[in-house]
Amino acid sequence: MNQFDGSQSLQQSLSGLPQWASEHILQQINQLIHYEPVIGIMGKTGAGKSSLCNALFASEVSPVSDVAACTREPLRFRLQVGERVMSIVDLPGVGESQTRDSEYAALYWRQLPRLDLVLWLIKADDRALAVDEHFYRQVIGEQYRHKVLFVISQADKIEPASGSEILSTEQKRNISRKICLLHELFQPVNPVCAVSVRLQWGLRVMAERMIRCLPREASSPVAVQLSAPLRTDAVNKKACDDFGETVGSVVDTISSMPLIPAPVRAIIQAVRDTVVSVARAVWNFFF
Repeated sequence: MNQFDGSQSLQQSLSGLPQWASEHILQQINQLIHYEPVIGIMGKTGAGKSSLCNALFASEVSPVSDVAACTREPLRFRLQVGERVMSIVDLPGVGESQTRDSEYAALYWRQLPRLDLVLWLIKADDRALAVDEHFYRQVIGEQYRHKVLFVISQADKIEPASGSEILSTEQKRNISRKICLLHELFQPVNPVCAVSVRLQWGLRVMAERMIRCLPREASSPVAVQLSAPLRTDAVNKKACDDFGETVGSVVDTISSMPLIPAPVRAIIQAVRDTVVSVARAVWNFFF
């Protein structure tokens, strides 16, 4: 079965509906399948944003725009796997200077509504977090906290750093302490992750958390972009379930439209669970 067969299966599950309802639902599902997520990534200079992106995603990260630094606009990168596209917005890290931070606050306010998720990188050995905390409370605020996933980067550099190829027990203990510290400081909505790209440590857990933090419409298109080792069964199951639930929401929206005759509403509601089941069954052929 291919994408065409998947579309045919969805179409058949809607065959009992009036044509206008079937076409409207299929149009909305098609938009879901081709949704283009946007993920912001921020962190101070040297936090390892580029190396993390290269470790997470399968395709080459290519710049969309070559923005001069003086414009204070974030760099935007495009990722593509087959027909699926997503963007990464490289947001400037805070704490360089008070003047810059006030400019960045305005920049973030413009960007935050457009982002599906913000990966906020904090280096494992970074102890100067007062500016980050202030920025999180004053700029991100209550409105966008749910969009932020804190990531402790370069976990192999936490004390006692040795350059070894595995994390020591003491390092793991200190990473756990750092995670607790960030939870106390920021009181984030989402659990804090810790990764080491050099050691390929923590990436699977982070990928699974990232998929869980994304809006339902964004999880499948992002799952497609993940590098093969990170597309775990847990990632695929969450993305597939999200797709099914989102398709269900599309059917619910059509069903609740005003002026729909009661018999038509009943027919739409009667096929809902079947449509959702078919959407889950054919998910793999779209994503």
